[in-house]
Amino acid sequence: MNSSKPVIGITGPQEGGISAWLFTAAAVWLQGGHPVRIHPGKPADVELDGLILGGGADINPGRYGELLENKLYNKPKPRGLRLWFIRIVSFFFYPLLFVFRNIFSTKKKVDTNARDELEFSLLEHACTRGIPVLGICRGAQLINVKFGGTLHQDITGFYTEVPKVYTIWPQKPVSIKQGSRLYHITGSGGAWVNALHHQAVDELGDELTATAKDKANIIQAIEHPGFDYLIGVQWHPEYLPQIPLQRALFGELVKKARKGKRQT
Repeated sequence: MNSSKPVIGITGPQEGGISAWLFTAAAVWLQGGHPVRIHPGKPADVELDGLILGGGADINPGRYGELLENKLYNKPKPRGLRLWFIRIVSFFFYPLLFVFRNIFSTKKKVDTNARDELEFSLLEHACTRGIPVLGICRGAQLINVKFGGTLHQDITGFYTEVPKVYTIWPQKPVSIKQGSRLYHITGSGGAWVNALHHQAVDELGDELTATAKDKANIIQAIEHPGFDYLIGVQWHPEYLPQIPLQRALFGELVKKARKGKRQT
């Protein structure tokens, strides 16, 4: 390992999640960081300079004081020629992304308790040390729960007037709060993002602020003003490497991690 590179831990499930790991690791590596994979069967064995809480299965609702809602979640089916055209074009232009995610994603039901325990512990340690943290999808939700917030277990009902998007491609517009850290990092008041989630932040955790929302007013990004870099995004920036705004999230995290590494 190059000791000059900041070590960035990337969490994920013990089974599956290979595509997310590879794309997130590539995003970190391209920004000059050293990615380290972490899951319940492989906890961190090195001191981390930064942490990325990856996406995956739902957090145990008992963590935020709720019972599991027995709802059958159905992914929205594509409609119209335009969506089919986008799918076909996407398949040819981004074959690796399409193939990797569909082949290496696990389809079976997963017990997330071990992962929940690991990630809450890692997040607590990261906050204590003040190292930069980026939460992606489930990771953003976990940050919110850690600070006492709650989650919508199923957001389908929010998309009656606005169509619900479920896609790996950037088809959902979000507005970014001016003056937020996310705004300064991305340099934009808005972005087109992907959407692979059926849960989202409900009540914000203590001191957290909502820094991005979609047209249905669902929170799409959060951050904690008391930390230099503690940001959660509901979308998957690792799957959007072609967009500079998305790469900036990883670039800023690695930059903060490098700065902290030099100071220790």
